[in-house]
Amino acid sequence: MPTPPRVLTVAGSDSGGGAGIQADLKTMLALGTHGMSVVTAVTAQNSQGVDGFWELPPEAVRAQFRAVVDDIGVGAVKTGMLAGAELVETVAALLAEVEAPVVVDPVGVSKHGDALLAPEALDVVRERLLPVATLVTPNLAEVAQLTGVHVADESDLPRAAEALLALGPRWVLVKGGHLPGDAVDLLTDGHQTHRLRAPRLDNRHTHGTGCTLASAIAARLAHGDPLPEAVAAAKEYVTGAIAAGFPLGAGIGPVHHGYRIAGH
Repeated sequence: MPTPPRVLTVAGSDSGGGAGIQADLKTMLALGTHGMSVVTAVTAQNSQGVDGFWELPPEAVRAQFRAVVDDIGVGAVKTGMLAGAELVETVAALLAEVEAPVVVDPVGVSKHGDALLAPEALDVVRERLLPVATLVTPNLAEVAQLTGVHVADESDLPRAAEALLALGPRWVLVKGGHLPGDAVDLLTDGHQTHRLRAPRLDNRHTHGTGCTLASAIAARLAHGDPLPEAVAAAKEYVTGAIAAGFPLGAGIGPVHHGYRIAGH
């Protein structure tokens, strides 16, 4: 068998299996890639929220990264929950040495409103992590955290994207999923702009959408898609996963990462 494209997630673990590295690896498998992981933090988490999280020491994160990259190599990297300033600094320094595309999901707050990034880490995200990103994929709350720009409607998306591009990533995807109406995302590198629109689905079970989208983009980039095509394909995949989202526990269930697999 030929070796599938290799994708690395650098993110936190979701014990409930709906987000974090668990969502990333399921997505990577569903999209025909080999997923690998660098665990940055462990969460105690379920359908109702995050009960707590514990960061791994920087040397553990560095050792995981080196073990994978130096032996196996990577076709794309996705980052998620990085928790604290020291871990953000560590990961940014490691990514600066990687030639593969890097998709940064600047995870700040969970689906349930639980903080997943220390306030003092925001400056390090701005100054060290975003400049090494091929693409950054913030939701509207994360846009406000990083830039101070508050998006009230679709007309504010270009202003938010411009503020993010000023921080150094090559591309920005501003996710408008929390706006009323259709789910509209704005993708731009400052020269070309794409609006990706999908109907809003009547399904509350959407845990893991941000992780899943960023991982799907990384998977398509590892397959060799140009970035705009990778984002469009990833959004199509995530829209289907949201439509197939299912109840789990007493709270918000996850999207269905394996909905395309035969028999599901």
